[in-house]
Amino acid sequence: MSAEKRFTPDMAVADAIKMHPRAGEVFAAFHLGGCAHCQINTIETIEQVCAAYGIEVNVLLKVLEGLFESEPAPNN
Repeated sequence: MSAEKRFTPDMAVADAIKMHPRAGEVFAAFHLGGCAHCQINTIETIEQVCAAYGIEVNVLLKVLEGLFESEPAPNN
């Protein structure tokens, strides 16, 4: 995994979604912004959203980081 590709607790949700195209799916899997009843403010940080919804921030970050690990290697 590249050093510049890191999700952090103080990162805005909007920035996380911009960082990886499937990050929104991860938030939805944790019931964060995936439906009308689970709306989140994307200017809040990952840590703020996790605190508001009772989610362990380290668990969410680990799943988000896993998005990069599952990417295929670039063709050279």
